Amino acid sequence: MHVGNARYLTESDLPETLGVFPLSGVLLLSGGHLPLNVYEPRYLSLIDDALKGTRLIGIIQPDLSETEESPSGHPELCKVGTIGRITTFGETGDGRYVIDLSGVCRFRLIDELQTTQAYRKIKIAPFISDLHEPEDDPAVNRDNLLHAFRSYLDANKLEVDWEAVIKTSNRTLVNSLAMMAPFGAPEKQALLEAPDLKTRAETLVAMTEMVLARAFGDVAKTLQ
Repeated sequence: MHVGNARYLTESDLPETLGVFPLSGVLLLSGGHLPLNVYEPRYLSLIDDALKGTRLIGIIQPDLSETEESPSGHPELCKVGTIGRITTFGETGDGRYVIDLSGVCRFRLIDELQTTQAYRKIKIAPFISDLHEPEDDPAVNRDNLLHAFRSYLDANKLEVDWEAVIKTSNRTLVNSLAMMAPFGAPEKQALLEAPDLKTRAETLVAMTEMVLARAFGDVAKTLQ
């Protein structure tokens, strides 16, 4: 996996601990890009420290089912998130940072660490298989995915550069559509935790069909 100016090939290329930015309803996947407008002091500190070191931070959702707080006094976190590398960075002049995160791979949360930092830190187990995911996985039903995507755009009177979409690899297509899809936090987490690209694509199609069915009735007619 080549991300920015770095290459991540084995577990030794990734940290064992990670500062995290918990964000509800936000999804970052391998090869994807997530722009962030950072203004809270604790997350400004997170970005400062990341830039001094590996340039890596974790994006993870607050736990979707629990209301209890963790021992740190913060809401519990989901068990799976994504490592992101800061690939662009800018200062706004009014105390904010504008950054772009590029997805490296998913991780499983092992434990939350006690820290004197303003932000939260966790021990992680990276999904090493994400680093070697093929760009054009033949198991992905690309035609089915594009058909569902086109139907969603047509139903909502939206346009897209289809020439660019057609040239996109299966991996980029699936992960980009999953990230931009207008789904809620549980659906985003389900897409994140899909075991492989084929399953993520199938889940994305199924979710799109359900959205169209709720909004427009007979999904079979809508998708024709």
